[in-house]
Amino acid sequence: MNSLFDFPTDREASSAAKVRALEALLIEKGVIGSDSVDTVLQHFETMAGPFNGAKIVARAWVDPDYRQRLAADTPAAIAELDLPAGMTGAEGEHMAAVVNDDDVHNLIICTLCSCYPWPVLGLPPYWYKDPVFRARGVREPRAVLREFGVDVPASKEVKVWDSSAQIRWFVVPQRPANTEGMSEAQLAALVTPESMMGVALVAAPAAPVALTAPVA
Repeated sequence: MNSLFDFPTDREASSAAKVRALEALLIEKGVIGSDSVDTVLQHFETMAGPFNGAKIVARAWVDPDYRQRLAADTPAAIAELDLPAGMTGAEGEHMAAVVNDDDVHNLIICTLCSCYPWPVLGLPPYWYKDPVFRARGVREPRAVLREFGVDVPASKEVKVWDSSAQIRWFVVPQRPANTEGMSEAQLAALVTPESMMGVALVAAPAAPVALTAPVA
């Protein structure tokens, strides 16, 4: 992915094989049912994931008052939107949003383990849990961000937020240029999990999007 880490090339396949073996053993022992894992996977494919966070960000982009409420009381602001049930459930307790702007760029880490706001970002990626990222993110955040392709100018402050069991942070990235004519749904489609972690910027469309003409 980048030069931060040096993972084995067969990491994904090796991990998948271990998971399948563990699942088979647990089913054999009667600890879980044959459909337990599929049920959990379906939850993260349809109910809890970055598609929720993208909707929150898109609303914050088009509604400055909502953006202020989101930063002041994140759970209450999230509850205003028509999102799936469970936004305050597992790994969603005490979520808090921080907003990128012209003066500040925010980066989310977890120095203790891998605390992460699952309902709005889904499951954390490998690198987020890596001790190298967790340590360097605190010590040299600008260098880490450059390795992700985000070169924060010296004039802009970088703030690092440490997630924990008591509070789980996510970022409202800056709205990109050339998006004035886009709907909330179109804006949400631009938002990535990485941008909501602070390790990426939201890419702007190649050209301004024309406003939809009113129906006569």
